[in-house]
Amino acid sequence: MAFGGSKPHDFHPICLLQMSWQPQYRSSKFRHVFGKPASKENCYDSVPITRSVHDNHFCAVNPHFIAVVTECAGGGAFLVIPLHQTGKLDPHYPKVCGHRGNVLDIKWNPFNDFEIASCSEDATIKIWDIPKQLLARNFTAYRKELVGHARRVGLVEWHPTAANILFSAGYDYKVMVWNLDTKESVIVSPVRTITCHQDVILSMSFNTNGSLLATACKDRKIRILDPRLGTVLQEANYKGHRASKVLFLGNLKKLLSTGTSRWNNRQIALWDQDNLSVPLTEEDLDGSSGVLFPFYDSDTNMLYIVGKGDGNIRYYEVSSSKPHLSYLTEYRSYNPQKGIGVMPKRGLDVSSCEIFRFYKLITTKSLIEPVSMIVPRRSESYQEDIYPPTAGAQPSLTAQEWLSGMNREPILVSLRPGSQLLSFQPLPPERSLSNPAPVASPLSWDPGTQLATDNGQRPSSPLEGRTPRWAEEHRLEEKRSWLTNGFDVFECPPPKTENELLQMFYRQQEEIRRLRELVIQREVQAKQLELEIKNLRTGFGQF
Repeated sequence: MAFGGSKPHDFHPICLLQMSWQPQYRSSKFRHVFGKPASKENCYDSVPITRSVHDNHFCAVNPHFIAVVTECAGGGAFLVIPLHQTGKLDPHYPKVCGHRGNVLDIKWNPFNDFEIASCSEDATIKIWDIPKQLLARNFTAYRKELVGHARRVGLVEWHPTAANILFSAGYDYKVMVWNLDTKESVIVSPVRTITCHQDVILSMSFNTNGSLLATACKDRKIRILDPRLGTVLQEANYKGHRASKVLFLGNLKKLLSTGTSRWNNRQIALWDQDNLSVPLTEEDLDGSSGVLFPFYDSDTNMLYIVGKGDGNIRYYEVSSSKPHLSYLTEYRSYNPQKGIGVMPKRGLDVSSCEIFRFYKLITTKSLIEPVSMIVPRRSESYQEDIYPPTAGAQPSLTAQEWLSGMNREPILVSLRPGSQLLSFQPLPPERSLSNPAPVASPLSWDPGTQLATDNGQRPSSPLEGRTPRWAEEHRLEEKRSWLTNGFDVFECPPPKTENELLQMFYRQQEEIRRLRELVIQREVQAKQLELEIKNLRTGFGQF
């Protein structure tokens, strides 16, 4: 029987049309991303990983080294292992030691692969210059010591775009901003101390250009701060989510936090950075107790969630429109991770379509296991769509420029083989905006010309009294060709075992690949030289 005068078989074509337009599956090029663990030969075995219960990564990676916090009697130490030195670690392998208490956090300088910051229970932060040659004994010569916190220091973070700016968070509830661009070896006064927190700071994260700082605190509040003024711009008082880690999601103007719900389930929450009153979405994951570490790749808009004490890694795709979080799948493993390190994008293997790489600290096996996230593609050519321009290893601001109030986006580089080396050109000298000097070409500036002018010995012609830049670069590349990741290949002893022979084979394959990239770079440099000669001829024609 029909009610309200309608017939039982009446259909609404508009509703039917709306239902038919909803796709059954989401289209995404990252739907089939899978995790690929490294073989036993390419892992780091017999590594004495720290037993600290602190909720940190305990591992930092760059294209040259892997650093991991280790057990050390009578103080704190960490290991710095060359990236290609896989296999079993020597029990007497030299340590980087100098702290009087346990090391709690380590971070590589994003603009210098041979500089690392460490913080410790001894309430100090130390800056280390790691030598390019292999360590022969324990390394204790730190370059700078930062003394300002009253209690142990739990976190350090480098500024993402400004050179020589470091942030530290201590158990005295303070965040300190340090300017390392000084000649002092011991710095006792930070340029700014942020004192708005009421408890221990658990996490810090910068937005893309470093103009905002987000923190998660033990007082259950998420704050967005102005890192130069120390003022609180936004604060979350939401009681349903206890955040332990917080992360800016690139340029999406969103924050992600991981923590626990009212019922102690592990949970992730997404927030609008301009309104922290209520999260945009919340998702309960499981009932485990380990902290969730979030990692975001702004190039692919992929979010990775790594649980301490878990063996798996969940990953999602993030979008600015609803639903904001789309679950993809998870990498599963029986080996639980105590900490985790992440390789910067410029250190990935683009020939195998690798878009992310983790380094799992497996304490039960004293093992560090690399896990590569791979996009399955049949073509072996460079995949432009999954490797957009990414942040390079060159700062876009000096420390003084950032402290004076300037903001700049990161300098982007291409990951295409042969073009990545072009991103490490020196920045041109700063000029006053009131009296700009004419520039013939952005490639025509040379450090040798600047030095000769500073010494007061002006050359009689632009080509006299100066070493051609191509000759300097040729000498540098010639020297570089003898080195593999900073180490002299001629000093390596001949292989004695099959494992060492295999490692040498892999190194030679890597060297061949690098030399191919060098040939491509030389072709680009030849074109640059042609442009430079053309500019010089134009300059002579004006005289």
